[in-house]
Amino acid sequence: MNLIMIAQNQIVYNLILMYTGLLLFKYPLKSECKMSDSIYQFDVKNNLGEEVSLEQYQGKTLLIVNTASACGFTPQYQGLQALYEKYQQQGLEILAFPCNQFGKQEKGSNEEIKSFCDLRFNIKFPLFDKVEVNGDNAHPLYNYLKAQAPGILGSKGIKWNFTKFLINNEGKVIKRFAPTVKPEALTADIEKLL
Repeated sequence: MNLIMIAQNQIVYNLILMYTGLLLFKYPLKSECKMSDSIYQFDVKNNLGEEVSLEQYQGKTLLIVNTASACGFTPQYQGLQALYEKYQQQGLEILAFPCNQFGKQEKGSNEEIKSFCDLRFNIKFPLFDKVEVNGDNAHPLYNYLKAQAPGILGSKGIKWNFTKFLINNEGKVIKRFAPTVKPEALTADIEKLL
């Protein structure tokens, strides 16, 4: 009877090892991920609907932000533009992705969004096509960003408009900032990467 229990335990142990090995094969540890595992693997659409490879931003420090025109945080566009003016010559690019998932605060077309941003904030950094950042239709870039830099207590979902992701010049996600963090509060983190 003792031999039967040992054999059963050995089978269970082997199954656990096999299953764990399969999981590691399917979901490698971060240290085992390919070096090309960066934001450069993604294509996005600009606000004109044209395909843009994020490879064109290699060597740049990036701040990626989901934005909205009718949000309490919309005045952050002004702070983002100030960051852009201050650091763009040193290699900072700001990529704004309008999103209508939070309180339906970005209802306009790409053209209307661009016009609003030009008139109210005179932004010079690029606006991209409206995207979803959460759920089944979330853009793959945002799925990647959320996986690389989870929010508070490890949550992955974007909580609101103007969540910001800081990316180094190798395309690696360095830090995630909540919507309540104003752009001017990011200067020290940005300067470390320039």
